[in-house]
Amino acid sequence: MNKLLIVGTVAFDAIETPFGKTDKILGGAGTFIGLSASHFNLQSAIVSVVGEDFPQEYIDLLKSRNIDVTGLEVVKGGKTFFWSGRYHNDMNSRDTLATELNVLADFNPVVPQNYQNSDIVLLGNLHPLVQSSVLNQLTEKPKLVVLDTMNFWMDCALPELLDVIKRVDVITINDEEARQLSGEYSLVKAAAKIHTMGPKYVVIKKGEHGALIFHGKEIFFAPALPLADVFDPTGAGDTFAGGFAGFITQQGDISFETMKTAIIHGSNLASFCVEKFGTERMVSLTKEEVQNRLKQFKALTQFDIELS
Repeated sequence: MNKLLIVGTVAFDAIETPFGKTDKILGGAGTFIGLSASHFNLQSAIVSVVGEDFPQEYIDLLKSRNIDVTGLEVVKGGKTFFWSGRYHNDMNSRDTLATELNVLADFNPVVPQNYQNSDIVLLGNLHPLVQSSVLNQLTEKPKLVVLDTMNFWMDCALPELLDVIKRVDVITINDEEARQLSGEYSLVKAAAKIHTMGPKYVVIKKGEHGALIFHGKEIFFAPALPLADVFDPTGAGDTFAGGFAGFITQQGDISFETMKTAIIHGSNLASFCVEKFGTERMVSLTKEEVQNRLKQFKALTQFDIELS
């Protein structure tokens, strides 16, 4: 089986939406990526850090999904990264109520030896210096390096972020972030500008409006499945990234055709994530449910048309 190395937060979230609110629950980019990627036939490992307050049951959950947690550091006496947020009625915008870095503030990632030659590396949303540190520990060049980042790092660590972007093959960001990073409003122009920074592939997420992937002059669009209820969009982007990277790792092929299908798989899994708070839906998700919804995606986008 091919190997996927995942770098990202394993954390606590407290979420408030128009549908309700939670106390501290399991969250973090690395968590959502790992749970999503576990739906594919691959080996995966998470590199992250938690405090002594992190429940063993959550670590056991990751292990039960065949995720290697050797690279998950547990800091004695430390407290786990915590984020709290409140979503507006449109579920697209939110207010951050609290961010407590805790053990993440001094995190020095250590890549397990047997994952230093991973086929695919997914750098989840973390400080660019942490992402660079992971790349520096690899003993072999991966087939593909995928970077997920956000506007926060564009605001406070842009030079370091640009250094990482030079070293990756794929970048995944949302439309607002693509415009900020490129200085272009048109997403086509934004992707072209980002290509010049290093990545061969640019994935632009548009939330409930789907996702785009750009490769040179080639463009592919994947819709988001229309859903009756969206309870919590917190982990949707990371779940998308996990599905995207997970499918590519399973296939062992990094062609544009494979990436087009990978975007569908990422969108499919993300559509489940938003149906419950936190990781609840991803934990209960079955293979049969995934396959049935893939059929819905196919029906949503497939059509015959006569061209003269």
